[in-house]
Formats: sequence, structure tokens, C-alpha cells
Amino acid sequence: MAYDGFVVTAVTRELNDRLLNGKIDRIYQPAPDELVLHVHSGGGKYRLFISANPSHAGMYLTEEKESNPPNPPAFCMLLRKHLQSARIRSVQQVDSERIIQIDTDATNELGFQVRFRLITEIMGKHSNILLVNIETGKIVDCIKRLSLDTNRYRQTLPGVSYVAPPSHGKRSFFNLEKEDFVQAMQEAGRSPEKNLVSCVQGISPMLASELCFRASYKYGNDFKTEELWEELTAAVLEIREGELFPAVYRDREGTPKEFHALPITMYADNYESEPLSSISAACSTFFEGRESSNRMHQRSADLRHSINTSLSRMLRKKQNLQEDLLQAEDSEKYRLYGELLTAAIHLVPAGATSASVPNYYDGSTMDIPLDPRFSAAKNAQLYFKKYGKSKTAIVEKKKQLEENDLEIDYLESVLAMTEQASTSEDLDDIRAELIDNGYMKLRKSAVRKKKNKSTRTATPLPADWKCWSAGIILKTTS
Repeated sequence: MAYDGFVVTAVTRELNDRLLNGKIDRIYQPAPDELVLHVHSGGGKYRLFISANPSHAGMYLTEEKESNPPNPPAFCMLLRKHLQSARIRSVQQVDSERIIQIDTDATNELGFQVRFRLITEIMGKHSNILLVNIETGKIVDCIKRLSLDTNRYRQTLPGVSYVAPPSHGKRSFFNLEKEDFVQAMQEAGRSPEKNLVSCVQGISPMLASELCFRASYKYGNDFKTEELWEELTAAVLEIREGELFPAVYRDREGTPKEFHALPITMYADNYESEPLSSISAACSTFFEGRESSNRMHQRSADLRHSINTSLSRMLRKKQNLQEDLLQAEDSEKYRLYGELLTAAIHLVPAGATSASVPNYYDGSTMDIPLDPRFSAAKNAQLYFKKYGKSKTAIVEKKKQLEENDLEIDYLESVLAMTEQASTSEDLDDIRAELIDNGYMKLRKSAVRKKKNKSTRTATPLPADWKCWSAGIILKTTS
């Protein structure tokens, strides 16, 4: 993911342009590690999305409407208490780090003005959102609380003084001197890409590869540190001056793979560039498209598990039925044994375990196993009975196999529809179908919502199935 220091610079520039002096009207927390702030600024209304989720941490403006829990979480209530109706005074980036600070002027319950700072630390699995009192420098609360047992460098707990994350000795690309850069690159002693990431603050591996690609394109693969410095300073100048090229890069299947505020020339041959009007639009297109798919995949996990479990059971049953059918179809020999024993009863002594009798069909001699407890006539009757059961079993097994194959087709079609479901309503319909047909159990806490305009019901599977190539059997009754 390329939500690096360069993207943060572009985002803070955009937020300052649109949200400065804006009023925070509403605050929501749609997920445990996500916030949405509704801001009224300059005659426009904006939704500011802030996330500390490791898979899509970041901050950007969005038009996506998130579904909110019925009861707001404690952190959301605290932010409403302190930041609702507050004015945004500045949006700042810390050096060239992936840290964004939103300074606000608020009024407390006594009517006194209080200044709060909403800090978003975009650091992968260590991402966090904190509310800090600017005057005291202490944390009011944060979306992820960490004690010294979890993080020895600092605590993120209410009442504790805020300490910024460690810089690990990296230099900000805004005030980096050439001599320091050359020395740092030489000290690292690794590939140029890894040197950039480990020495320069706010550079992602993707952008490091892009800068090296630009240098190699101009100077050849044996480019020097000074030439890489020129590419870095050119990129810093572009982002500082606002010469942006926000875009999402998609593979041949249309899946978003990357995004950035600067043009990524190394993707020209393999990915298709989708230029967008702003860096927020690029972030929104990249994250929301990807996360929407991920969320649907997570929500359908129990459905897919239930379907795959039933499908595995049906496949095992099919294998057993096929084995039973092969065994039953080999029953013709039992009829022959019975006929030959009946014709040669006088040749079989009592208590014999086998008998060699003439086969009058081809003139050969056939060895027939016998149960020594019974006479030859009784053994012949047992073979005729076994033959009759096998003939009945053939008919029954074929019928069961046909029904089992139809059930397998049904489950495979439902699985395909589950994987292609694009809305929660689709998954709810599939879940109801599976519950009504006995593939899933109704959750005790589940409450089905009544629909005013139409009611979707599932048709139970009849005993004499024919074929449902359409997949899920649903009917709509008005």
C-alpha cells in the first residue's frame, strides 16, 4: 500500500483547502477502528473518513455512506462531547511522516474555549487515532489503548502525555541535505530501494522502486547516489508545489493494485492508469472498492463454510453410492450360482465349504463358495435372495445417485452466487434459503426484518427433484 508521506502531504494540502475553518457537524464510528466526520465548510458539506484499520489506514474525503451501529461506541461519544461543533483551525503533517494532526477550537460545557488535536497515526498494524488536549499535551482518549506491557516506548492511554512514534533515525524528505542523503545511503550498504526506505522518512517501498526506475531510465542501471538524489528532490518539488497526478492503477482484470499522488511510470506496461480529480478520490476509489469486496467476503464466510461442508458431504455420499452401485451391478454371478447349485444338489456333500459343479451354459466347471452350516439347496436360496436384493439395490442406488447429483449442482450454484453477492441483502436471501432447506441453523439472535413491499420466501426442495439450473430457488410474492 502506498499511503506514504507523499500521499499524506497531498491529503493535508487538500484538507486545508476544503476544511479550513469548517465546523464539525456530526461524528460517527461505523467500525471499531474507523471514524467519519461530517464537516460544513465554505458552503459545502464534506465527509472526512479516518481509519486506523491495518489493511486500509488513512484519511481522505469520501462520498461513501457508511452504515453505523445502533449504539455509538464510547470513543465516538467522547469525540462528540469534545469535537461536535468545533472549528478546524489547521491540518498538518508531522515532518514527512504518515501522521496527520487536525487542530480544532471547541467550547466545553462551561462555555470556555478548549483546543483539541485529533492525531491520526498511519503505521500499518500500529495505526491509531488519538484525541489530545493541546494545552496540557495529554491524551484525552484513543481508538486503540496501549499500555507499556504492549509498547515499551510509549503508552497511549487517557491522561498520559502524548509521545510521538519513534523516527528510527530517518530524515524528513522536506529538509534533507544532499550530504546527509549520500552518507546515509552509503552507510546502509543495501540495494538503493531498501536504502531509500530505511533512510528517508515517509517513502514507501513502491515509491522507492519508482524513483530507482526513473533514475535507471535516465542514467542506466548503474546510476549513482547523486543521480538518485536528483530524482528524489524532483519528486519532493512536485509534491511540495502541488504538481499532482492522482491515479489508481489496475491490472488487466480491473482490480485496483496501487494508487499514488505522483505518476508511477514503472506501471506503464503492466497496469492501466485511472486518473482521478483529487488524491481523496484516488484513496476512495482504491480503498473502498477493495474493502467493499473484502467485507462482503468476510460476511459470507459462514455461508461459504456451511455450503462447502454440505458439498463435501454430498461428494462423499456420491463416491459411496458409486461404489455400492458397482458392487450391486456385479450381482449376476449370484443368480448363476443359485441355478448351478440347484441343478447339482446331488453332487454337493453336506458341510462342504465349496462345490465344483458343471456350468451347463459353457460346459466348464465352476467353483462356488458355500456356507457349511446350510445344505446345498439352502445355499442356492441364499444366492437367489442376494441376487434379488442386488437388483433392487441397483434401482435404488441409481435413484439416490441422481438426487445426490442434483443436490450437488444446487449447492455449487448457491456457492457461486454467494461468491458473486454484492450486497448484504443478497447474502441475507441466500442465508434464508439455506436455513429453510436445512443446510444452516437459524441463529438464536437472528431477527428477520419484515419487508413492506415484498416478501422473499424459499421453496423447499421436493423429493422428486428434476433440475434447477438457475441456482437458488426464490420466489417473490406481493
